[in-house]
Amino acid sequence: MTRTLGWDVGGAHLKAALAENDRIIRVWQERTPIWQGLEHLEAGLRTILDAVEPGQVERHAITMTGELSDVFSSRREGVETLARLFAEKLSGDVSLYGGAAGFLSPGNARSHADEIASANWHASAALAAANIEEAVVIDMGSTTTDILPVAGGVVKAAGASDNARLACGELVYQGYTRTPLMAVASRAAFAGRSVPVMNEFFATMADVQRIVGILDEADDLYPPADGQEKSVEASRRRLARMIGLDAEDGTDGAWEWLAHGFAEEQLRKIHDAVLLVLSREDISEDAPVVVAGTGRPVLRRLAARLDRGIVDFPDLFDCPAELRDAVCRAAPAAALAVLAGRSR
Repeated sequence: MTRTLGWDVGGAHLKAALAENDRIIRVWQERTPIWQGLEHLEAGLRTILDAVEPGQVERHAITMTGELSDVFSSRREGVETLARLFAEKLSGDVSLYGGAAGFLSPGNARSHADEIASANWHASAALAAANIEEAVVIDMGSTTTDILPVAGGVVKAAGASDNARLACGELVYQGYTRTPLMAVASRAAFAGRSVPVMNEFFATMADVQRIVGILDEADDLYPPADGQEKSVEASRRRLARMIGLDAEDGTDGAWEWLAHGFAEEQLRKIHDAVLLVLSREDISEDAPVVVAGTGRPVLRRLAARLDRGIVDFPDLFDCPAELRDAVCRAAPAAALAVLAGRSR
């Protein structure tokens, strides 16, 4: 029986998933703001390792996007630093995920930094490619959305680096909770008028999702823009500031309509990117959408617009019902745990 711990080292969250052969048996997510210092990452790492019984894990597999954090002078420095940190803290068989390059030893971090950097999207898509005939895999996290067609056991990626993926639509910097509203729309409809949106960090998409009633608070681990409470009333107050008003200047219904407007603008941005990816004709018109990430409620709406069926990411492998939401939040970590276990 093989037990593998998959790690996804993000700039904002550290996620881990423990697999026993192909079955996910536990999942973790810790808030780790790397841009504020690596001590946050080390604390999250300790929390997870303290919850694992000694000798329970035979193999560790690591993917990352945290190398993009501006605590590092370059992505290469970030890859090398994170690889070294995990190699020092973990025991046993430790490998880094290099996307199409496969599993690499921590000693390869310098020579394969470009392949290791931000390769977590490839893990989710590779697992889907190994388990479904064809699909478009869409993973919407707190900050970004990944869009990948898979067919015939192959990830049909047109880009590998963040820069290339941004250019071809496979990476969209729109997230379910952490995206500032000024990055979603420049104008918004309010009380029958089109109003400019302030370029200020007054509110995020977490406020929008909370107001429209689809936010699971477990998906929002960070403080709101003003550092105040996480309630519908407080979210309305933050939303009002985006158009230069106070919550008292509109009805509850008016703020809900404004929130729906921001949600629609974000969905359109992701929809446009999906259409760009699908225009390459890598998959057929009836291929389903594999949805993953915290933003599954948004992606289900998107799949309906695309007139495609839906496959939940946990349906691709053995996942207990009580872990489905957690697995979706940590899709790359879960995918890595399963893929690494199979590669032994």
